[in-house]
Amino acid sequence: MASIEMKNIVKKYGDGYPAVNDVSMDIADGEFMILVGPSGCGKSTLLRMIVGLEDITSGDMVIGGNRVNEKAPRDRNLSMVFQNYALYPHLSVFENIAFPLRLSKTPEDEVRKKVTEAADVLELNEHLERKPANLSGGQRQRVAMGRAIVRSADAFLFDEPLSNLDAKLRGQMRTEISRLQRRLGITTVYVTHDQTEAMTLGDRVCVLRKGIIQQVASPRELYEQPVNLFVAGFIGSPPMNFLPATVSGNALETPFGKIELDAARAEKVKGKELVLVGIRPEYFEDASLVDEAKKHVGSTFTARVDVTEWLGDSQFAYIPYEAPAEVESKLKELSRELDSDQLRTQAIVSIDSTSRIREGREAEFWLDARKIHVFDPESGDNLTRDPEAGAELTRMAAEDREEQLRR
Repeated sequence: MASIEMKNIVKKYGDGYPAVNDVSMDIADGEFMILVGPSGCGKSTLLRMIVGLEDITSGDMVIGGNRVNEKAPRDRNLSMVFQNYALYPHLSVFENIAFPLRLSKTPEDEVRKKVTEAADVLELNEHLERKPANLSGGQRQRVAMGRAIVRSADAFLFDEPLSNLDAKLRGQMRTEISRLQRRLGITTVYVTHDQTEAMTLGDRVCVLRKGIIQQVASPRELYEQPVNLFVAGFIGSPPMNFLPATVSGNALETPFGKIELDAARAEKVKGKELVLVGIRPEYFEDASLVDEAKKHVGSTFTARVDVTEWLGDSQFAYIPYEAPAEVESKLKELSRELDSDQLRTQAIVSIDSTSRIREGREAEFWLDARKIHVFDPESGDNLTRDPEAGAELTRMAAEDREEQLRR
């Protein structure tokens, strides 16, 4: 196993455009790091620079304490699992897994031992004599993972390995990859555009935007303490709602009425006129179902529901609202960048499945004012982020990881 350090990494192509721009990040020995972001953000390019498939324009790539910028991929002792499996169709499962061992002229007894051990871990024992064409998508992906395991590499690199699988199989494979990484305790870098994978797999997540790191933190810190509009809009499904608001003393005037701020948050937005209020869908509730004991910590408002979606265990209500032209333009720009059509002038509200709120009618909602975020619409910065609370969440995640590795 080995740590991976990136120091001011830059990748420019022929036209001078920086696909990766001054990225510095440390990945600890045994850590599971996720690189996530929309298409074109530079995450796959960064992964390919780690493994040596892309040249580094400037900066230093350090693996296990050694600078590897000029080393060929075969000399870096890294195992990579690709999106398209990259299996040899004429070879059996056994020989596909054994392929890197054959290349390194490993003795036959050791080859058989390592392949059998990998097959045990991945539940492929009964498929060792089959060809890839006769396997399911999940089985093929496990074969690709087996080929990576047998190398005894310093780190695993995954490039969107589950994107070709259906939704149910993706869920199963997520669990398998997580168990495998915990069992082996090997440093892992995993690229995905799927935030569900990012939130469920990683010890930490690096969010990239146009080749620049936006935030590196535990999944929970990203969700609860996003550093800016981009991270807040990217992390979460459905995404965070952004409502225009004017600052009036210790309160925010929104399309849904007034939201009172505590003294600490009011101080942070002092001097601002127009802001964006970030509210997760689950921070709303059907007012008729809210416990009276906690109603005082939030705000109640009435709004007309445009559409409802009942999902069994919960339901979503869509509430349109009016926004200034500059705010609507900002949300459209952010929506395009995030490949999302949900960041519009409407609020998505997650409510209990027992709620009797109906579309086309007015309903009363309650909003938990303690959990909102306030963003500067120009810079996108989260004005009310609590760095200490965020650091504590990431510290707790790191302690959990260390405990799992000790086991």
